[in-house]
Amino acid sequence: MLKIRNLTKVFNIGTINEQMVLSNLNLHIREGDFVTLIGGNGAGKSTLLNIIAGVYMPEEGEILLAGEDITKMPEYKRAAFLGRVFQDPLMGTAADMEIIENLAIANRRGKRRGLSWGVTREEKTKFQEALKILGLGLENRLNDKVGLLSGGQRQALALLMATIQRPKLLLLDEHTAALDPKTAVKVLELTQELVEKNRLTTLMVTHNMKDAIKYGNRLIMMNKGEIVYDVSGEEKKNLKVTDLLEKFGSFSDRMLLA
Repeated sequence: MLKIRNLTKVFNIGTINEQMVLSNLNLHIREGDFVTLIGGNGAGKSTLLNIIAGVYMPEEGEILLAGEDITKMPEYKRAAFLGRVFQDPLMGTAADMEIIENLAIANRRGKRRGLSWGVTREEKTKFQEALKILGLGLENRLNDKVGLLSGGQRQALALLMATIQRPKLLLLDEHTAALDPKTAVKVLELTQELVEKNRLTTLMVTHNMKDAIKYGNRLIMMNKGEIVYDVSGEEKKNLKVTDLLEKFGSFSDRMLLA
């Protein structure tokens, strides 16, 4: 589903602050893979997601999604077939719009827009059924403004919006980091349920090594812009946090991942 070849990204080129964030990175993700991505601060995790999403353009390399070269495709065009949930719950939803309006926008992603009535009866039924999966009672609050929801409710809604059109690739950028532990567990469980139900190819960045081991079928570790560890299957299932700490060896930022 995703092929990244020789990807290089450098910030502040030609200045005293020049920094190579990704160095000749290669990554292949199969359709249906749920990949967790870990690494210390500055490892290049979020930069990699931003390049896949089209926020940044690489200096070198190419990105193929489902066989199509999207390396130079602008961000707004990629949004038609990529789903993304950000770390900040406020970024994935429109606070001044109703829940039903937010879902309607997400449901029209990549489609032609016309002058027909905003939300059809069929769409309303579809949204209510989808919201029931969240188990938060939001199916009975379709006309509430999203700004009235808690951070966890907004993040769950953002997750639903990102997956409602079954994207080719779902990008999760530490999407539970800003939530309290109990809410984070709930959102992660919803994430797994939606990914499995829709068979979504997913790349999830996390700082939590327990979550990286528990969720997904493949784990990738990055350090200084390179992939230093890639594990899947039974080997991943049998991993322990201590195993990952050992893999980091003498990396200076290993304690940030505890």
